Amino acid sequence: MKIGNSVETPAVAGHGAAPARPAAGESAAAGRSAAAAETGGAAAASVTVKLSSTATALLASNAEFDAQKVEAIRQAIADGTYRVNPEAIADKLIANARELLDRRSH
Repeated sequence: MKIGNSVETPAVAGHGAAPARPAAGESAAAGRSAAAAETGGAAAASVTVKLSSTATALLASNAEFDAQKVEAIRQAIADGTYRVNPEAIADKLIANARELLDRRSH
């Protein structure tokens, strides 16, 4: 699990602004048309996504979803018996930081 965003999010016209809401008596479709007119009717710009080495490895491994494990964890959380391993979290944070630093130095 990665914490934080190591890549700056590109500024795209219309993104990050509050969604357009129709004025009183205006339909939602008319509100969307007005919003499209504000951005010149252009489709949203494409964004390049770069997966981490961990995500790439997970996709390549065709890891299957373990519904029983997820249910057991969900139940342990609900029961209040789920225990967090702070050492494992710290190890992953350090490994992620090293990966980021190695990537920046190349």
